[in-house]
Amino acid sequence: MNHKVILLIVLFLLSACSSTGIVKLEKDKYMVSEKNTKVGFVSAAEEKAAVYKSANEFCAKQVKTINLEMQDSGLFKQASATLEFNCID
Repeated sequence: MNHKVILLIVLFLLSACSSTGIVKLEKDKYMVSEKNTKVGFVSAAEEKAAVYKSANEFCAKQVKTINLEMQDSGLFKQASATLEFNCID
């Protein structure tokens, strides 16, 4: 197999999933975003679950959703979810 093809496959697999981690936006307002490269047209349900899991672990109490944006994968689009949230008691 051509070395360039192997390199491209490895780079694709390494970039398959990415997260911003928890980002503080303002006082008591945070954001987390998740992207995942998927083949075909599929929903962003896994990314939604991942951002809520990160938010719940960060808050250690309860998450209040301010805004949730989701994008399903498609032709030249990655599945993604971005959650803005507050931590509440």
